[in-house]
Amino acid sequence: MFNEVSVTALVVVLGMSIATYSTKAGGFWALDRIEPSESVREALDALPGGIIIAILTVRLLNGGPIEWAAGLVVVLVVHRTDSVLLAMAAGVATLLVIRGPGSGIV
Repeated sequence: MFNEVSVTALVVVLGMSIATYSTKAGGFWALDRIEPSESVREALDALPGGIIIAILTVRLLNGGPIEWAAGLVVVLVVHRTDSVLLAMAAGVATLLVIRGPGSGIV
């Protein structure tokens, strides 16, 4: 298996791993030293949902009726349950059911 992986790919993965860890560790370090305001806390709390929306919006805009149906299911589930995780699972399940077994979600 490792004979098929290029050295460049391994270096890129290692570099991105270090960058990701550094970003997260740096954020924890900075937040340990300052007391963020309430508005900053609210923005940080909303950030993960904003990232998910940004990614999924592109998929919806490039998708067809199946993706729009799954998007509608996600909106309905999150509106009724306030659970982003449950809504995402419902959207994935909708894609799998509509597309049929063995089709995947991509």
